[in-house]
Amino acid sequence: MKISYNWLKQFVEIDWKSADIAELLTDLGLEVEGVHTFESVAGSLQGVVVGEVLKCEKHSNADKLKVCEVAIGDSKPLSIVCGAPNVAAGQKVAVATVGTILYDADGKPWKIKKGKIRGEVSEGMICAEDELGLGESHDGILILDTNLPNGTPCESVFSIEKDEVFEIGLTPNRADAMSHYGVARDLRAGLRQREVFLEVRTPSVSTFNIDNRSLRIDVSVADYNLVPRYCGISLTNLIIQPSPDWLKNRLRAIGLKPINNVVDATNYVLHELGQPLHAFDADRIFDKKVVVKKAKAGAKFMTLDGVEHILDAEDLMICDGEKPMCIAGIFGGINTGVTEDTKSIFLESAYFDPVSIRKTAKRHGLSTDASFRFERGVDINNVEYALVRAAILIRELTGGNISSDIVDLYPNKKENQNVFLRFEKIDTLIGHKIPRDTIKSILASLDIQVRSVTETGIGLIIPFYRVDVQREVDVIEEILRVYGYNNVAFSEKLNASIAPPLSLEPHKLEESLGRQLSHNGFYEILTNSLTNPAYEELVAVKSKTGVALMNPLSRELSALRTDMLFGGLEAIAHNLNRKQPDLKFFEFGKTYRREKKSFVEDTRISLLLTGETNRDHWTRPGETMGFFYLKGVIRQLLDRVGFENCRETPVADSRFSEGLELSDNGVSVATFGVVHPAMLKAFDISQPVLYADLNWDALLDRASKANFQYQEISKFPEVKRDFALLLDEQVSYRQLYDLSFKAERSLLKDIQLFDVYKGDKLPEGKKSYAVSFTLLNPEKTLTDKQIDAAMKRLQKNFEQELGAELR
Repeated sequence: MKISYNWLKQFVEIDWKSADIAELLTDLGLEVEGVHTFESVAGSLQGVVVGEVLKCEKHSNADKLKVCEVAIGDSKPLSIVCGAPNVAAGQKVAVATVGTILYDADGKPWKIKKGKIRGEVSEGMICAEDELGLGESHDGILILDTNLPNGTPCESVFSIEKDEVFEIGLTPNRADAMSHYGVARDLRAGLRQREVFLEVRTPSVSTFNIDNRSLRIDVSVADYNLVPRYCGISLTNLIIQPSPDWLKNRLRAIGLKPINNVVDATNYVLHELGQPLHAFDADRIFDKKVVVKKAKAGAKFMTLDGVEHILDAEDLMICDGEKPMCIAGIFGGINTGVTEDTKSIFLESAYFDPVSIRKTAKRHGLSTDASFRFERGVDINNVEYALVRAAILIRELTGGNISSDIVDLYPNKKENQNVFLRFEKIDTLIGHKIPRDTIKSILASLDIQVRSVTETGIGLIIPFYRVDVQREVDVIEEILRVYGYNNVAFSEKLNASIAPPLSLEPHKLEESLGRQLSHNGFYEILTNSLTNPAYEELVAVKSKTGVALMNPLSRELSALRTDMLFGGLEAIAHNLNRKQPDLKFFEFGKTYRREKKSFVEDTRISLLLTGETNRDHWTRPGETMGFFYLKGVIRQLLDRVGFENCRETPVADSRFSEGLELSDNGVSVATFGVVHPAMLKAFDISQPVLYADLNWDALLDRASKANFQYQEISKFPEVKRDFALLLDEQVSYRQLYDLSFKAERSLLKDIQLFDVYKGDKLPEGKKSYAVSFTLLNPEKTLTDKQIDAAMKRLQKNFEQELGAELR
């Protein structure tokens, strides 16, 4: 939102520097993101001076050019080549000297340089009106009607307005500050806290009077819940023309393009007071009736920008006796807009239901200055005042007449909000005691009235326009932002109470599993919960439980995801396209589905892997991340939460070319496998991808019941010994693993298979296992005798039970 400093000064008479005002507004919660300078004439005519044409002779080498001798003061007269047909000796003109920066119609700068034109030296330029930015005429040079001395800077000849414009990053809750008047109210409160006592001056409407009653427009409202208040008035005998410079400058300063005096007046009041208005060409209102009602579903309506919209039955419309004229509170229609032929208007000012306006604006993809304010809530008590203010202004600008009584349909008066504010609550919430008199002063500066005072607190009446102040804590926030966050004292000592959790906190488990995955080389991703419904077509068994959005931003983001896979594949494709082939991703997120007449959210953990765990190197070959690598990662996660034995079953799932499901007591814990090539092709992924979908609720439930036991790390060293065993091919590693712990229960702590060999150097039907055994006595250091005895027991059992031989 843009706020003009000159405009702001019309409400609050202040002479602070713009930087100080910006700092104060930011402290008040209206964050100023930048301040830029506005000039009604770009460059402020710097380098342009008053000159006098002493001589004007025809150019020797060009029929349409003239060589002029121009005096610009004490310096030597300049020789300037000019092509304007109206240039002549004796004229006072505007001269852009060498080095002056001028701006074209698009605002692009260009520099005046000394040079030769068809052989004649030119030391500047005699300017036309449009070249200086003073108008649009280019018929000839601008002739000055002035007796000012030659060389006088032109910025003193013409009225050039300079302004400073604040860029305010307005938060959605601050509907009250969406105007210069609203910002001025906040500024007043902030200044009072700094002991600068200034009042906000509102535009006077004392000159309002009804000139005649020649144009009556009947108004009716179908639903006062959608339109709690509707005001209107008629004006006649208007002369539509460009607005005066002061009004144009106000609008241009905040980035608006002037159109004509009526439209500019409504825009001016909108940004002045925060109340949107709309002017209808009264001669195009059929039967001289205005009816506010819902649209007919499927009807077509063309807005002022020439775009045709298909109306919905919930769209609120401003209609005449036979047709819609305006999408209420959002955009006017092309048939009733104000043009240069307009002679009379019906001027509208209203309060529309914010929810209704927001839904209609989203439905049609429209966002205007009016809808921006109506969606957040305008001041219902300001509706008539803004109408009167605009009517007076239009009458002054157009020379017209106010030709009807004010129509004010307001059957159910809105009441201000009552809040009781406890002093104890203020002190507790802020952690700092603010003097009671200061609190009352701040509330008064915010137009919050004190209704009653007790020993424990004060009863307050909140003005209706403060739609964001409804509760006690909201009032405390208002007090604190005006008092100043920087003024809250705090102690160097910090006291905190930590209560032990009564149950496992989900975010703690999420952090724990996330750290484990990160330590295994995974990166966490966050994908959009909104997805493309076309992805459902990739699944062989199409889901009928998807959740579609009523007002999507686009077709590609028009449904809630039913699976985490597709967002993950988008992330995989994005990284592969940027030459990142080795990827390990995880994500905590929600999927959404319909179940009968209700909606269900499921929390999931997804894992995606592709590429190699390590690249080829001269010291080792590369290793591709495969099915069993993913299974090992999942097994680690399940072990961590307490799943000891899960049932493995093959899964028939169109997402996978091969996959498994892990379940516990009939509850699916995890589904994982190799993503089907057809699905990868849809994302232009050419290398294999592994995917796992874990049931978060099942993990959380098991972790909350698991009885984990912790033990002290041994102070004594581990010992490792290796065997190279020759075994029959049918002997599995599981048999070897189980037999090892059966043979040596006390000292054996871990077993690792680090090599498997099959080849022509071994007897037929044989294979070689290289196995490492870790031995540990937690009470003392192992001796060689104990180690040898343990290894002999293992060897003996392998030979007797498995027919193994040491190589």
